[in-house]
Amino acid sequence: MSAEPVMSGVAEREIAAEQRYVDGIYLRLDEAAKSAQALAAEGHGRARLGHEGGLVERDAMVYQAARRIAALDAAHEGLVFGRLDLVDGAARYIGRIGLRDAAREVMLLDWRAPAAAVFYQATAQEPSGVVRRRVLRCKASRVVGVEDDLLDADAAPDDMVVVGEGALLAQLGRARDAYMHSVVATIQKEQDEAIRAPSRGVTTIAGGPGTGKTVVALHRAAYLLYTERRRFESGGVMIVGPSSVFMSYIDRVLPSLGETSVTLRSIGAVVDGVSAGRHDAPQVAVVKGSMRMCQVLARAARGQVPGEPSSFRFFYRDDVVTLDTGALRRLRRSLLSGGQRRNRAAAKAAQQLVDLLWRQVQGERGRERGRDDFVDALTGSPQFEEFVLSWWPPLDAVDVWRWLHDSDRLRSYACDDLTPQEIEALTASWRSRDDPAVEDVPLIDELRYLLGDVPEGSARDLVEGPAPRQLLSFEREEAAGRLRATQRTEDDSYAHLLVDEAQDLSPMQWRMLGRRGRYASWTVVGDPAQSAWPLPREAAAAREEALAGKPEHAFRLSTNYRNSAEIFDVAARVARVAVAHPDLPHAVRRTGIQPDHRVVDTGARDATTRHVLRAVAEAVEGTVAVVTSQRSRSRVEALVTDDLRRYGGRVLVLDGLDIKGLEFDGVVVVEPGEIAGEAQSGWRTLYVVLTRATSRLVTVSTDAAWLHRIGSRQA
Repeated sequence: MSAEPVMSGVAEREIAAEQRYVDGIYLRLDEAAKSAQALAAEGHGRARLGHEGGLVERDAMVYQAARRIAALDAAHEGLVFGRLDLVDGAARYIGRIGLRDAAREVMLLDWRAPAAAVFYQATAQEPSGVVRRRVLRCKASRVVGVEDDLLDADAAPDDMVVVGEGALLAQLGRARDAYMHSVVATIQKEQDEAIRAPSRGVTTIAGGPGTGKTVVALHRAAYLLYTERRRFESGGVMIVGPSSVFMSYIDRVLPSLGETSVTLRSIGAVVDGVSAGRHDAPQVAVVKGSMRMCQVLARAARGQVPGEPSSFRFFYRDDVVTLDTGALRRLRRSLLSGGQRRNRAAAKAAQQLVDLLWRQVQGERGRERGRDDFVDALTGSPQFEEFVLSWWPPLDAVDVWRWLHDSDRLRSYACDDLTPQEIEALTASWRSRDDPAVEDVPLIDELRYLLGDVPEGSARDLVEGPAPRQLLSFEREEAAGRLRATQRTEDDSYAHLLVDEAQDLSPMQWRMLGRRGRYASWTVVGDPAQSAWPLPREAAAAREEALAGKPEHAFRLSTNYRNSAEIFDVAARVARVAVAHPDLPHAVRRTGIQPDHRVVDTGARDATTRHVLRAVAEAVEGTVAVVTSQRSRSRVEALVTDDLRRYGGRVLVLDGLDIKGLEFDGVVVVEPGEIAGEAQSGWRTLYVVLTRATSRLVTVSTDAAWLHRIGSRQA
């Protein structure tokens, strides 16, 4: 056996040998794709049978074929990535999906299969029957390199070679692009334990920046779908992240692992039909995220509709029946007693209005005709229908949210729960009726829950109920399928919720997610030291309520693979200012390149920013972020417009909230002190910003106070 670094000729022979095996797997992949396409064609042919059974068979066959084709297509890039050489002389190949040959023998083992777990869990101390672990580095179907770990030297045959410096170091050194990539080939033991944790209850994945929390959580979602597909695919898996930028960054990971049935939502797009990307100013965000808003919204949901009628008058036979303000007020109070949801009380409201009016009918002709005649006359009257739909209209949550924009109405709903200054700040934040902030989305969801589903139909329908129609069995099946595919009511729940950057969630956001995870298992990812939410106790209480006493399995990742040690040293100093005892991981990689801190006069700041951005963009092959405070973002975007065009998608301008969860080869931070001072959680936000850089970090400041605070030197 050769355990020394091998000559390039030996490495080339090893690559060529692996290429021959990989070629065979890709041939089998093509055969599997052709089989799936043939199944789809056969399914479409079943539709010509001309009966209901043929249509059902068509749908089932086409659906299964489409899923298989999508999985095969998604797995094509880097399909094979691992090999295990075992003590019994067998070689086992690991890939993104499983494949068998024509004789049903395993050619490629799915990385999620129990037999593949040893690929991630074996160590030199506990080799678990593995002699050599090999990672195959591929571009499409071409093997471009191999990286070996010798785990059991005593069991290795004399002719076994060990190639490369290690797959993990090779992975860490690659340039970043606009998307997060699967790390399925380089998952480490502590990460694999979190991925394969029990599916029930809540799995929390904690750890500092760069420890791989997000990508581990995504691999966990793929693992759960593999091990309990029926449960999680039918019930639904939703992944929630901090921003649309973040969701775009991660959206290729699961498809690359063969999973295409997961719902990805930013926290501003959790509610169907509502999408928000902008953030409120920190002071306003704190108010909107507070539990105090629950009472404010409850009063709005129970309040009078703007412009609703205050009385009703109707002529019937010899009688004039009326409803005055007092009667309507008492009826409203009765209808909403016991926590009744407003929209769900619509039918009861119409029926009780009829009851109140019928009691006033005293004339002989009216009584002789009886109640049924009165109901027909009343509910068939356009006057009554208009009154009912004006006094108790079906209310949409967004419309009620818009009621809050009026300062007088907001003041009446707020009572003592909000200060005059907070009311003024909220009103100022709602300058547009059609542009909710991310922080408004949980408020809309809360109103949606308080109001209930919007009923359909006329006043007569509300009193009598719509005429029933008997559906045929296949119509019921199709209707149920459409409903499952297009909407979830506020009482529906996913089978699994994966929440990233959970430390940033406000209490109102926890309530919003809790409704969707009432019966779900959860994966919760976060790091308290990176939290942008300034009131952790209130958020912790809301988190506990959302998780509803589910058992928790806690995992902590301890190694920072993202940042160079030189960069993380500066970030760690900021973390110690931000929180008393931060969870600081160990950075394993050194580049010899120290962070560059530029302190300049105000007049030189813009020119310096442009200069260092170009220098960083030329020095790295991958992506670069220019990060600034929320209030300065538009100014900085305008400043570097030419550079954004010059470097295309390699350069982005972001603020401290939108950069959450992302990583870049180079980061230029403009006015770090301004970021630190922008909110109560500003120092934690700055910690997040500094830990986004993998190899180059430059700061541009007009005030060195932040550097003095952390005890760092300027350039």
